[in-house]
Amino acid sequence: MESFPRQQARTRRFTCGAPRTITVGNDGQRVLFLRSSGGSDPVNALWSFNPNSGEERLLVDPAALLARGGDPAAEAVRRERAREVGEGIVSYSPLPDASRVCFALAGRVFLLEVDEGRFAELPSSGDAFDPRLCSDGTSVAYVSGRGVRITGSAGDHRLIAGTTKTVSWGSAEFVAAEEMGRSRGHWWAPDGRALLVARVDVSPIEQWWVSAPVTPSKPPQSMRYPAAGTANAEVGLAVVSLDGSRVDVDWQRNEFEYLAGVRWESDRPPLLTVQTRDQRAMAVLTANPVTGRTEEIYRITDDHWVENIPGAPRWWGDSLLTVEDRGDTRCVVLNGQTISPPEWQIRQVLDVTGERVLVTASRYPLDVEVVEIFHDGTVNVVSSGAGVRTATYGGQTMALQVADLEGTSLTINGHPVVSFAEQPFVAPAPSFNVLGERKIPTAVLYPDQHDGSPLPVLMDPYGGPHAQRVQRARGQFLVSQWFADQGFAVVVADGRGTPGRGPQWERAVRGDLAGPVLDDQVDALQGLAASDERLDLTRVGIRGWSFGGYLAALAVLRRPDVFHAAVAGAPVTDWRLYDTHYTERYLGHPDTEPENYVRTDLCAEAANLERPLLLIHGLADDNVVVAHTLQLSRAFLAAGRLHQVLPLSGVTHMTPQEEVAENLLLVQLDFLRRSLVIGGATYPA
Repeated sequence: MESFPRQQARTRRFTCGAPRTITVGNDGQRVLFLRSSGGSDPVNALWSFNPNSGEERLLVDPAALLARGGDPAAEAVRRERAREVGEGIVSYSPLPDASRVCFALAGRVFLLEVDEGRFAELPSSGDAFDPRLCSDGTSVAYVSGRGVRITGSAGDHRLIAGTTKTVSWGSAEFVAAEEMGRSRGHWWAPDGRALLVARVDVSPIEQWWVSAPVTPSKPPQSMRYPAAGTANAEVGLAVVSLDGSRVDVDWQRNEFEYLAGVRWESDRPPLLTVQTRDQRAMAVLTANPVTGRTEEIYRITDDHWVENIPGAPRWWGDSLLTVEDRGDTRCVVLNGQTISPPEWQIRQVLDVTGERVLVTASRYPLDVEVVEIFHDGTVNVVSSGAGVRTATYGGQTMALQVADLEGTSLTINGHPVVSFAEQPFVAPAPSFNVLGERKIPTAVLYPDQHDGSPLPVLMDPYGGPHAQRVQRARGQFLVSQWFADQGFAVVVADGRGTPGRGPQWERAVRGDLAGPVLDDQVDALQGLAASDERLDLTRVGIRGWSFGGYLAALAVLRRPDVFHAAVAGAPVTDWRLYDTHYTERYLGHPDTEPENYVRTDLCAEAANLERPLLLIHGLADDNVVVAHTLQLSRAFLAAGRLHQVLPLSGVTHMTPQEEVAENLLLVQLDFLRRSLVIGGATYPA
């Protein structure tokens, strides 16, 4: 029988065959979505759904459309930033009513008439990515190389492009795509006569190199990485008419270093969201597309940082809608006035109409609900219950996605949409707890049909900002349950810094990404063990990836009295090597707050290692570069501390390769068994 690690790798974490990327036309008559043909097929096709009859229709099958081809290098980078594991059609750009849609496939541009099911290939450069359909449905703007091109019935031509190797037009810079949620760099004017285009100059950024040691004849690849305390890309904006003439937009970059968001909606000037370098101020600007001048219409400030919230700011009729932290609540704010009740923590703005704003929000951190909030603060719960929910609206049609402990589902006006995703071999059965004085949300999982005897413990956290593990959703616990079924009590805890609990909980890590985070893992573990004799605290391991990898290594360095072995995957080890936008939000600038970097530097604590530690890192990782692990390993060697390093050649931060993803779990299991003296094996002395 196939193992769970193999199944999870083959199905790309059970995303293959599941419907995704849903669009509901603004008149509610058409619904579009992506889905592959089966549980092990990563190639997504484009489908339509009739919201009245429930009928599905295959619109575009990439396998039938063209032979399998490679994607442009820029598209591969975009997918890495978006953590995209799918292939085929992974994104598309529709008209507001979803009657026409464009997409790129293998660097080529296609235009589809949805009702007729008729499509045509448009002339293109052959390396297209991020195509965007004009409001009249006849022209498509797309990124090619370092510039933007326009294609349609009149042919294909270059609109604008960088004149040097360090300047590009139309794409998001690294920190915007990786940290701000802005993955694009060009926007059509509502009348289709021009585009707002971002200009990115990476020349100020330090040049780093990513090598392929297993292929010594291959030269290393250059990359520009904006590490904490160093220069960012210089980002500009311009309104570019279809004839190539342009008007530069002054978005006050002398004060606001970051362009966090752009919206250009009908009958409105462009709306820009900008941030200061320290992220303690965020301003909303309107831009005049004729003169390029901007006007600040609103400003949000915070002593710690101002959070970027998906879907906001935006216009709500004639009013400006923002999402802001007021006290210990993340609120919907209209023209500066809070309108959402304090019991709701707003997660995302989904849609606005003249009557209401549709958001996802939480009353309890474990669940995410879909609610409508009206001008007077009245709340209507659209969909609630255990799990994580989101929705897409258009006209009278609603597409509702639910992820709960039973799995995931998509319904459109109550009609279920078929999922071809496989059912996992494991069946997570987490028990949820709120532990200690700080009421830390915690889940614990045991082997199926466990007899109640004491078990070695495996802490399995992420533990950091912007990622929540303890939710009533099956997908959060599949790997945790597999480890539990191998003979562990697996504990997952969301301590300070994680989302969903409120602004004060998130901001408790400002200036220290180590102490509060680790303390809460220890408190959750000990609080659970105080009432549950099934946890053997003499054998405690911890594993994690990315921030979780940092936390795992930190745990055995600082608390060897609690943690007896750790697996640290792609860990940050020195925050001065991580990017500007993320790192400086929490630790400040290293020139002005150097003590924050000292107190969180794992390399400085290398001499404290006395427990087994396995470091795993992809050599092609351009997010948490392999220098993190190599520098920590060097520090261990200098201090005479035994450790293990597993380098993954050609592997990025996502570890998308099927064999790698499967064997990584098996390697970790073997290491933990040996390290914690399970099954007679011991860690070598």
